[in-house]
Amino acid sequence: MPLALLALAIGAFGIGTTEFVIMGLLPEVAGDYGVSIPTAGYLVTGYALGVMFGAPLMTVLGTRISRKRMLMLLMGLFIAGNLLSALAPAFSVMLTGRIIASLAHGAFFGIGSVVAADLVAPDKKAGAIAMMFTGLTVANVVGVPLGTLVGQSVGWRVTFGIVAALGVIGLAGIARLVPDMPKVEGVRLRHELAAFKNVQVLLAMAMTVLGFGGVFAAITYIAPMMTHVAGFADGSVTWLLVLFGLGMVGGNLVGGRYADRALMPMLYVSLGALAVVLALFTVTAHDKVLSAITVVLIGGLGFATVPPLQKRVLDQAHDAPTLASAVNIGAFNLGNALSAWLGGLVIAQGLGYSAPNWVGAALAAGALVLAFVSAVLDRRADGPSTVVTGSAPAEQRAAVHH
Repeated sequence: MPLALLALAIGAFGIGTTEFVIMGLLPEVAGDYGVSIPTAGYLVTGYALGVMFGAPLMTVLGTRISRKRMLMLLMGLFIAGNLLSALAPAFSVMLTGRIIASLAHGAFFGIGSVVAADLVAPDKKAGAIAMMFTGLTVANVVGVPLGTLVGQSVGWRVTFGIVAALGVIGLAGIARLVPDMPKVEGVRLRHELAAFKNVQVLLAMAMTVLGFGGVFAAITYIAPMMTHVAGFADGSVTWLLVLFGLGMVGGNLVGGRYADRALMPMLYVSLGALAVVLALFTVTAHDKVLSAITVVLIGGLGFATVPPLQKRVLDQAHDAPTLASAVNIGAFNLGNALSAWLGGLVIAQGLGYSAPNWVGAALAAGALVLAFVSAVLDRRADGPSTVVTGSAPAEQRAAVHH
């Protein structure tokens, strides 16, 4: 594997870390700025909305310049956003920094996956893409917990400073190791937008919003929930996030394995189980052992939905998948934003730090209902629930990993 993939993986590691590390540092950030936990939750919402709008926008803009230059521009935005967050004198400035950093997220993974595939022989494309996305996976197992530990021990500003430094390393690696590649031909927007006339594409995206939103309703507020309700010490949030990350890795592998074999049954099982586990979290959150087990299950079940949901969108928009794939990456983050806002709302109403779990359960149940509706429409159309039976193109494979 070429060294250029290492540069892409470092960039993915930094992006994954900055997206999720804020959840373990909400109490510290809220305390420093003198805002409530629900208000601090806007840092999650703002980032998610930035990804939602930035993914398609930056993907389209990226067709106008070379892929290497676009990747460097995206890493520059990432560095600037994290530096602004680290130095922000006021909460509103930090929120602005989070949004700037978020603009790099979706397009980096979309364009980076194409670059990764082009760097190797045809029979090694999937492995190259997987190597790049290893950075995102490792971020949730190593980067986020360590970032939380540093933030709680030394200060959250140091964490974002370190993340910005990772961005500098990624940018330097891309500049030196990634070869110049030809400019991508312009995207025919009219043709790409036609995919959104397909009701099945819209249903799949709605399932993405609700299903992944169910995960983030709980995980956004994991720090106050585990310390105030379960009774963990502040330092325990670090290893709880490790457990969540391990659950993510396992769930993503299982979801990816079965997405091609039995896509809709996989969605039924994972979404249904996720709704049940989130509802039970309102009870298990009061016990240390049970809450830790539940955190693993939420990570596993939540990320088991990612490959089949992304593949569902690609299958239904197979004639014009580029923009639909980018928008669905944004849909994951719309779910994050919606659930973070709703979770903060129920906390602000005095319902307690475990109340967001009910929100998550309702969102996951809503996604399950939409999955059944989508299957009914499939049967009425006398078409299979999936149309891709062989191996997907490399660009489509990459989008599976969020």
